Amino acid sequence: MSDSQETIELSLFSSRVDAICAEMGAVLQRAAFSPNIKERLDFSCALFDAQGALGAQAAHIPVHLGSMAYAMGDLVKSKQWEDGDMVVVNDPFLGGTHLPDVTLIAPCFVQNCLIGFVANRAHHADIGAQSPGSMPFSTNLEQEGMVLAPRYLLRKGELEQSVMASIEQATQQPWQTRGDFSAQISANKVGLTRLKHLVEALSIVVYERRLMALNDYARRMCRSTLAGLQPGVYNYQDMMDDDGWGSLDIVIQLQMQVEPDKVVLDFSGTADQVRGNINCPLSVAAAAVYYVFRCLMPPQTPACAGSLEPIEVIAPGGCLLNARRPAAVAAGNVETSSRVVDVVMGALSLAMPDRLPAASQGSMNNLAMGGRDGMAWDYYETIGGGMGAGPLQHGLSAVQTHLTNTRNTPIEDLEMNYPLRINRYEIRRGSGGQGQNRGGDGIIREYQFLSAAQLTLLTERRRHPPWGMNGGGCGATGENRLNGRTLPGKTAVSVTPGDILTILTPGGGGWGT
Repeated sequence: MSDSQETIELSLFSSRVDAICAEMGAVLQRAAFSPNIKERLDFSCALFDAQGALGAQAAHIPVHLGSMAYAMGDLVKSKQWEDGDMVVVNDPFLGGTHLPDVTLIAPCFVQNCLIGFVANRAHHADIGAQSPGSMPFSTNLEQEGMVLAPRYLLRKGELEQSVMASIEQATQQPWQTRGDFSAQISANKVGLTRLKHLVEALSIVVYERRLMALNDYARRMCRSTLAGLQPGVYNYQDMMDDDGWGSLDIVIQLQMQVEPDKVVLDFSGTADQVRGNINCPLSVAAAAVYYVFRCLMPPQTPACAGSLEPIEVIAPGGCLLNARRPAAVAAGNVETSSRVVDVVMGALSLAMPDRLPAASQGSMNNLAMGGRDGMAWDYYETIGGGMGAGPLQHGLSAVQTHLTNTRNTPIEDLEMNYPLRINRYEIRRGSGGQGQNRGGDGIIREYQFLSAAQLTLLTERRRHPPWGMNGGGCGATGENRLNGRTLPGKTAVSVTPGDILTILTPGGGGWGT
């Protein structure tokens, strides 16, 4: 086969494995019961080789996929796999991110040979936490819900009823929980069917050779990107506002060593893990790092293990980015990961002067809420904000930035399913940083409660604004208000009918003087 034919065949193969992941996602979205999955699209799908190395992924949630890529190798070694098996896990210290993100993994056998795995991860608004929305104002892992170490949910094709029953019993709406798990199972089954058809059409030998070639190509693309950076050692520091329990200005310190064919990111000097839930496992920190470097690579770079190999992440055990059990981690996956992105981009701006954008809003503005008296309900959402401006353009306004990548929940769907009314949903004009190019503006979202409820806020950039770049101004800090009274960035409160919660999200930093 000529080089041009080989290139065409590899391009087709890359598209076909990506399409398998995309179809899995379409099935999961359409079959899910909860608005969190079917409307916000808070899920991800991927496939892996027989050793657990990432083979392909759809354009879903970066923090999901990066952490799966980091941890999957250890997960697949922990089980004796048989055709028809499916394993469920959400333990952050055994391959998960935080407890609401539940992962289902299924092996793919062709001619009795294990050729790889398909997996999907979906956010469940109720996983049995002590407060509605399963994003509590917590201080240890057990408060955050049901911890699922890797266990079989299906064994040889048969549902493990006791496992499913234990999960349902931990939640307030078991019918919705079962529906969402059924959707995840169905997504994996579709993925297995499509992957088997592909392997049978190519043969096992050709499939594995193509997957190896795809990784080789991705590795070359990554190293080519790194070769465009100025070699050297770059230091950058940023900080979290607080942990909600008294710790303020929590430092994330990075030393980034750039070499022609690899980069080492050492987070030694980062603050120790804290009492609040902004800690995260190393897999989450690695996901944030992978995301930034993936953004630097050409868009045609395959999303597989080869594109990640030249990137090494180091963080001392027991620090904020490599927390030890039983540290609380609910917000680490969403808030601390966002700050890791800012720190890595800040360091890269020293290696790539005049090319990196300013900081985006730097928070997912997590809002979890629900009721327990009368009608039980749970809801969770992230809220968009301002994107940082870059050297060539203004920042976008009112968008999800960086690791979030979820969709807005339509007001109609929200009001139809929950005792809520949305009074305001608008752009927060003037909240973006000034500069040659302006930072994007944040959002104002106002909720009126129609029944008593409990709510938890886990938000950042309420004290330290998103920074500008090359002389650009900072974006505005965010604000949380209940009936006009300012709330802390991280808090849990009870509300009564008629109460009004207003969230003003941060703007993005400006670029240039």
